[in-house]
Amino acid sequence: MLKTFIDRTVRVFEFGVVLALAGMVIMVFGNVVLRYGFDSGITASEEVSRYLFVWLTFMGAVVAMRRHEHLGVDTLVKLLPRGGRLALAVISDLAMLYCCGLFFWGSLKLTQINLTAYAAVTKLPLAVVYSVGVVTSVMIALMLLESLYRVFTGQASDEELVMVQENEAQAQVDAQIRAEQGGGEGRA
Repeated sequence: MLKTFIDRTVRVFEFGVVLALAGMVIMVFGNVVLRYGFDSGITASEEVSRYLFVWLTFMGAVVAMRRHEHLGVDTLVKLLPRGGRLALAVISDLAMLYCCGLFFWGSLKLTQINLTAYAAVTKLPLAVVYSVGVVTSVMIALMLLESLYRVFTGQASDEELVMVQENEAQAQVDAQIRAEQGGGEGRA
C-alpha cells in the first residue's frame, strides 16, 4: 500500500516537473519576445519562474530518489557480501532518515515564519516556496521507511542494496572490462 502511494505520488511529481519546466520556458521565452519585440513584458514571469524552478528541483530530487539516480559511490558496497550490504543499507537509510527529519523541521519552521510574508510582484505567500521542503522531506522519508521495511522483512534484492544505479554506458564499459580481464586471465 505504501509502495503504491509512493509510486503514484512520484508519477504526479514527474508530471509536475514537466509542467514546471514547460511553464518556465513559456514564461521566460514569452517575456523575452515581449520585451525585445514589443517593448513590454509580463512583470510576474521572473518571480513565478523562480518559484517553479525551486519546485522543479525538489520534485526532481524525489523522482531521482525513487529511481536511485542520485550520485553515490558504490565501490565498497559492491565488494561486500549480502550481510555487509544489508548493514550498510540500514545505516545509510537511517542516516538519510535523520537528515530528512532535520530538513523537515527546518522547512516547517521556514514555512510557518513566511506564512505572512508575501512575494513582491505576485503577492503569493512565501510559504508556498518553503513548503516544498516539507513535501520533499516527507516523500523521501516515506521511501526510506519503505526501503528499511523491505530490508528487515528480507524482501530487498541485491540490486536494491546498491543504492546507486549505473547508467547504460557505464554498465557497458564495466562489462567490457570484465570480459577483457576474463579473457586476459585465460591466456596467461
